[in-house]
Amino acid sequence: MHRWFWPRTERNGYRGLAVSSGKETDMIRKLKSGEYRLYSRKVDPKTHKRKNLGTFSSRDAAERHEREVQYFKRQ
Repeated sequence: MHRWFWPRTERNGYRGLAVSSGKETDMIRKLKSGEYRLYSRKVDPKTHKRKNLGTFSSRDAAERHEREVQYFKRQ
């Protein structure tokens, strides 16, 4: 199942329609520097942005940290 959302850019607000696959890894984004950043799933209602949960050198490290976050949320 796909979810539709409007991705936000810093310069011009909205850049167009995008499709999300609904996977947990959608919150891991590759930066221009080659690093990966993990964002929270929920949007902050005040800022309308997702919280930065860390920057990692590899996607594997970001996915590992995401699993750790999910584990500690459930305790």
